[in-house]
Amino acid sequence: MSPHEQIDRDERPPVELAYYTDPLCPWSWAMEPHWRRLRFEFGGRIAWRYVMGGMVKDWRSYRDEINTVHRPSQMGPQCYQVRHLTGMPLDERIWHEDPPASSYPACLAVKAAARQGVEAGEAYLRRLRESIMLGRRNVARGEVLLSLAEEVAGEDRPGLAFDVARFADDLLGDHVRDAFQADLKETRAGDIARFPTLLLRGTEGPGIALVGYRPYEVMREALTRIAPDFQPIRAATDAAGYVAFWGRAAACEVAEALGIAREDALRLLEDEVAAGVLKRAEDLPGMFQVSDPTASVSTAERNLHKDQ
Repeated sequence: MSPHEQIDRDERPPVELAYYTDPLCPWSWAMEPHWRRLRFEFGGRIAWRYVMGGMVKDWRSYRDEINTVHRPSQMGPQCYQVRHLTGMPLDERIWHEDPPASSYPACLAVKAAARQGVEAGEAYLRRLRESIMLGRRNVARGEVLLSLAEEVAGEDRPGLAFDVARFADDLLGDHVRDAFQADLKETRAGDIARFPTLLLRGTEGPGIALVGYRPYEVMREALTRIAPDFQPIRAATDAAGYVAFWGRAAACEVAEALGIAREDALRLLEDEVAAGVLKRAEDLPGMFQVSDPTASVSTAERNLHKDQ
């Protein structure tokens, strides 16, 4: 079963999350280890959705007073800071070599992918983040967005089916444009000015907003406040299995999931590479993936999907 399907389709999850984000946001990329761990541990007990915030309509109008970013070249130092503060791999050279002129095309692409299901939207957004943050690809260009769709379609992951032709048609359609406009309207109505922002709601009572980059412990505390008896359904115990669960992962993502230091996680991953179980992603520096996606990685990896 897919990592993103509900455990019990007839039971409403006790916690719902709205994640306001943008493909060009480096702090959203840095929060991936914590966001992934949360969804892995709680599985179908949380319902979540992405709201595309349209961070950069164009550089003439973009103003980030908190980080003092007003033009593309200033994104480079911010990305450098994000990498050194969080450990998430990130290549800031894109902002000097070929900076995207807007995040709107990428946001529209996420909405187009999501029309094919939650799994498709999640896989495409992740691929977008990887391509801009690690691959230095200009995701404001239509040809890049279509190329990424082909790459997602080629991924061998449980529950993932992606139709590139449909994506190309949807990308230019009114439904996708309207869906993105609805996201922008929701973002403005909620006075969401920083990305990432998580809005958590329980079955009753007020919600909690987590504004900006937040570690896993802060997310867990917010969940406890909303649903005091809310507990995870599982915990990661195997590095290769965790990588296989998501398709690709960085050392700091594995470290977060296992509760170990990044250096220790990197050693575990390198051991799996030496054993031929994992390999480094050639086009994405710092990322690890399964050597043979069709092969069974480990007992732990099989158990991860069995828990869904």
